[in-house]
Amino acid sequence: MDLRLPLLAVLLKYVLASTFLENGAAPLSRSSFPDGFVFGTASSAYQFEGAFQEGGRKPSIWDTFSHSSAGKIKDGSNGDIAVDQYHRFKDDTKLMKDMNMDAYRFSISWSRAFPDDKVNPEGIAYYNSIIDSLKQAGIEPYITLYHWDLPEALHLSGGWLNSSISEKYAAYAEACFEAFGDRVKNWMTFNEPYTFATRGYSEGAHAPGRCTGCKFGGNSLTEPYIVTHNVLLSHAAAVKIYREKFQEKQGGKIGIALDTHWFEPFSDSPEDAAAAERRLDYKLGWFLSPIMFGKYPRSMRLHLGPRLPVFTSKQRREIRGSIDFMGLNHYTSRYVQDDPAAAATNSEMDPAALSLGNRNGVLIGPQAGSKWLYVVPWGMEKLLKYIKARYNPPEIFITENGSCHFLAIKLDELNDPSISLEQALQDQLRIDYYNEYLKYMLAAMRDGVNVRAYFAWSFSDNFEWEIGYTSRFGIYYVDYSDNLKRYPKKSALWFKQMLARNASATQIL
Repeated sequence: MDLRLPLLAVLLKYVLASTFLENGAAPLSRSSFPDGFVFGTASSAYQFEGAFQEGGRKPSIWDTFSHSSAGKIKDGSNGDIAVDQYHRFKDDTKLMKDMNMDAYRFSISWSRAFPDDKVNPEGIAYYNSIIDSLKQAGIEPYITLYHWDLPEALHLSGGWLNSSISEKYAAYAEACFEAFGDRVKNWMTFNEPYTFATRGYSEGAHAPGRCTGCKFGGNSLTEPYIVTHNVLLSHAAAVKIYREKFQEKQGGKIGIALDTHWFEPFSDSPEDAAAAERRLDYKLGWFLSPIMFGKYPRSMRLHLGPRLPVFTSKQRREIRGSIDFMGLNHYTSRYVQDDPAAAATNSEMDPAALSLGNRNGVLIGPQAGSKWLYVVPWGMEKLLKYIKARYNPPEIFITENGSCHFLAIKLDELNDPSISLEQALQDQLRIDYYNEYLKYMLAAMRDGVNVRAYFAWSFSDNFEWEIGYTSRFGIYYVDYSDNLKRYPKKSALWFKQMLARNASATQIL
């Protein structure tokens, strides 16, 4: 017997315990959270499904964008196969069940379920199979209706820049409520509209690749605001249909998943404090203020003038209060400094606020594998308390939270053949990330923030948009060189033990 192995296990357990017990906090377990609190993992159709020409699916804007020379995907890849969840969802369901997860958040591909403005029976059958597989395993499906993959045919007829899109979207949403709502009790109309409005229509980095000077055309100073306006009207139309036709008999809830960093003032100056507030307005309030109050934030109305569309009285009434819960995607935080001289070249510059990852040379938190992601757990608590104080939504679901962990020997968790499988599965820093963010989430909950669910991004490694397969956010490792085999990372084992019912928290490793 190799005596080094038991010793290694003891040392590893000690390291984990010291991490969890930092600042005197008890290790996390399911009993740390209120009864009925939901844990799940998350995904999206284009990033996971693949099968891009199967089952009656038609092209989406991400098919066009990733296949184009203007697509700017870091490794030249696409989502044609992705991680093939289209063919492997039953096996993936078993892996979720093995982690003791309560729920799975995934998106419907509009191009698969409702291409050409009509129901595709093969697409509906596919999603019925996923939902039934999850339900049979005791896992609740949480569905996102739109996660960035607009049908290409709709884009060519104006897409999110055309006000008629709200009628198209409402018809698609109604078809999904009709087909799946007997088993699906939690719906999200959109995922991160901020991201696809700015990255897709201001910077040109995401589909459909529009911006001032971009190959596909565009106007970076006006199009993001037009897109957002039409998205909000589409959201309100879908919610109205759900509430009037389906909610009472199906007994479900409907919301939206919004994303934001926490923005910490760079200094104690009133100018930096105001800049941080503006930055939150332009990233979160842009969407949440109309939904909760029926109007865009005052800072945006004052600064943007005619560039910002105006809601009619009827539209304000329909948008206001149009969520049963707020989904929040949160990963990181930034310092914000007032920057009145900023030249607005795209919508990101409009707040006249400079976002910074460091202050006087000191990082706001350790930098993870992706350059934009700093590990700042305390930002979670501050953001949740801000949302409650400013907007007071009925409930909050953390619909995405996670990290591309960095290895001790490399700054990025890349798809690198020089890293052994054994190394790739040792994602201790990801465990630390989840543990710390959950602790600060719990702190906010103890202070009265009504958080009811938490979804880790992501179930497995996958196609991560403009960076392709070069970064790995998954709890399960996907071997891209060996038939997309799945392997549990240490974080999968951590979740399994943390979420085990009636298990002692000390048994986490």
